[in-house]
Amino acid sequence: MSRLSLYRLLVGSLGIAFFMFGAALVAAFFLYQRPNSVPIIPTGPVGHYFVAFTGCALLAWSGGLVGAARDPLASRTIGTTTAFVLMLMALIRMVAWTIGDYYEWLGELPRTEATAFLLTALALVWLRPTVAESMAVSVPESAGAEPKTRSKA
Repeated sequence: MSRLSLYRLLVGSLGIAFFMFGAALVAAFFLYQRPNSVPIIPTGPVGHYFVAFTGCALLAWSGGLVGAARDPLASRTIGTTTAFVLMLMALIRMVAWTIGDYYEWLGELPRTEATAFLLTALALVWLRPTVAESMAVSVPESAGAEPKTRSKA
């Protein structure tokens, strides 16, 4: 399997996962709004508002990742941005794991998640299309771009 195919598989899988997780977070918000409901996520009304907001952001982000899976040479920045955010998420989880309050509730989960996020970020950076590959793709003339070679009349 080529490097570009692996990149497409990775960003496509991340796009599907982000969509499913985002939809679950939005659903958790609406399920919390029912009368006498038991919250799925242990937080109050303000926390569920932010859970829904995060879910909507993940839904939008998933669209960019799926788009990058369809045409990776035209959208290599989404992989780089995703790698940066995954590294930031890993840093937050390592800090949470270091603080004892979170360790009592989550145990080793933040450390495991940080490892997975860092490995995924590494794969995104390692497999992403190069600048030369992206520049080699020409924009169709019908999109308003000038042709690469002009004939002298």
